[in-house]
Amino acid sequence: MDKPPVVLSLVLAVIVVVGAGLLRAGQEDPMIRSKLTPEQYHVVRENGTEPPYRNAYWDNHEEGLYVDVVSGEPLFSSRDKFDSGTGWPSFTAPVEKERIVEKTDRTLWMKRTEVRSKEGDSHLGHVFPDGPAPTGLRYCINSAALRFIPVDQLEAEGYGKYLPLFGRKAGR
Repeated sequence: MDKPPVVLSLVLAVIVVVGAGLLRAGQEDPMIRSKLTPEQYHVVRENGTEPPYRNAYWDNHEEGLYVDVVSGEPLFSSRDKFDSGTGWPSFTAPVEKERIVEKTDRTLWMKRTEVRSKEGDSHLGHVFPDGPAPTGLRYCINSAALRFIPVDQLEAEGYGKYLPLFGRKAGR
């Protein structure tokens, strides 16, 4: 047999697409779905929104780093977090601007700017031009899209290079 059967070729193509992370928002990804809660999956892959004031990080005041729940890429620092009075965690800026992708969102009969993680392509929330100094921006983010890493665990979890954000020396 010179060529693999068509069914086998299709199965291999699906494995390559899923394994390469080429699935985008709205596409089913069983591997990611199995690692997330239903609410996390709804937020990051179906562009959902969690309820205000009933989420993990809206009132978190601990120092640390917020990373993408799917890819683990660092997104926000507790040093840039503020109480916006909205019931969702809000930040003045991402840790590294290039890790955030902004897209125009015209749902709900208005124009907003959606923010997504670059590597994970996770829907994070939206950014608004009504935040405090120094940026004047409010990144209104779903807790379900984030995993919080306390500053004391950054080194152990592989995020030691971000310790200087918290006035600590980076290890190794």
